[in-house]
Amino acid sequence: MDDDLTNESEPIEFPIDGILDLHTFRPKDVKELVPEYIDACLKRRIFQIRIIHGKGIGALRKTVHSILEKHPDVISFGTPSDAGSWGATVVQLKRTRAEE
Repeated sequence: MDDDLTNESEPIEFPIDGILDLHTFRPKDVKELVPEYIDACLKRRIFQIRIIHGKGIGALRKTVHSILEKHPDVISFGTPSDAGSWGATVVQLKRTRAEE
């Protein structure tokens, strides 16, 4: 077995900075990834995030929006007004009373 190959079961480390670029992940991982990323942002007191899903045919955007609609910590989401609007979604997350 080649030591240079990575094991798919090993966790991938990525920065928690409020921007999640889904281009680097497999579409089948998105349903678990987005809620985990939201939780990680909340732990770091990041309350606005940008999820980059790309334009394409809109399938990944629909998946992301479906996840966001059901997440209890999402206040609102929509397309940003800047040039990348169709390829990204901006999400507002709930703050706890102590953080307001």
